[in-house]
Amino acid sequence: MAVDDDKSTYTLVKQPPEIEDYMRLRKISGLTPFERDAAEIGLKGTVFASVVSYNGNAVGMGRLVGDGGCFFQVTDIAVHPDHQGRGLGKMIMASIMEYVESALPTSAYVSLIADVPANRLYEQFGFKQTAPRSVGMSYIVRK
Repeated sequence: MAVDDDKSTYTLVKQPPEIEDYMRLRKISGLTPFERDAAEIGLKGTVFASVVSYNGNAVGMGRLVGDGGCFFQVTDIAVHPDHQGRGLGKMIMASIMEYVESALPTSAYVSLIADVPANRLYEQFGFKQTAPRSVGMSYIVRK
């Protein structure tokens, strides 16, 4: 899948990002960076992923992780700041949701943690806030 933007082309490939691209895109897009060893392990848990490239360089990514049957989470939706506002996040989410709708078992629970204002993007794909019935919580390991 390609999107024309001026004289350049964005290309979406359905595969996990390379470790270097993963770490770079998380950092430059403002997501919390991970240690390399954690990222290498984490990428192995990818159920589905998409990477958007611009002139051969990864500028966007998104992943679906999960247990394979019941629980899945959309993670790592990241677009390089120089390429934001061009619909790349929407392209990545569309790719992930196409997989969700076609490949996941009926009754699978797909969740995500949305930063504001990115929640508006996820709402376009049918995601709804869980509060007040439930609230997102997190715990970060610090050693």
